[in-house]
Amino acid sequence: MVVYSRTRTNKMFPIRVLPLLSLLSLAAFAQLPEGPGKAETLKLCSGCHGIEASYGIRLDRNGWQSEVAKMVEVGMVASDEEIARTLDYLAKNFSDAPPPRLNVNKASAAELEAGLALSRSVAAAVVAYRAKNGAFQSPGDLKKVPGIDGAKIDASKDQLAF
Repeated sequence: MVVYSRTRTNKMFPIRVLPLLSLLSLAAFAQLPEGPGKAETLKLCSGCHGIEASYGIRLDRNGWQSEVAKMVEVGMVASDEEIARTLDYLAKNFSDAPPPRLNVNKASAAELEAGLALSRSVAAAVVAYRAKNGAFQSPGDLKKVPGIDGAKIDASKDQLAF
């Protein structure tokens, strides 16, 4: 694929973008949550503006329906099934509803790492501490884990479940 761009002197020159788009698409695909409709969402949303423009937005289902309708109006080509799967995926994964609380007694190390912005080693330490000492009852219990940043726990306390 060749895209033409203007220089400061207003002359057109070609830019080879297919390899770059492929790399960006792979990176975006890795960042999207798993689930039905992920592939369709990547395909439809990265065609014009890149998927990155989509996953920072939070809308309710009606908002996403309106956004998808706008994309169809400006030329997005997709089957009704692709649109429905994309809409379901966006409404589920990029909703304006507050995210569910992170249950620190059931979360895996990877979920703790992502949900609390912990390092991999500290997230693993939380899981090990929980296995050795039993379930956490409060943010104070979580702060007892060696190496954990108490400020991160305080900042996230409203997003935690015990």
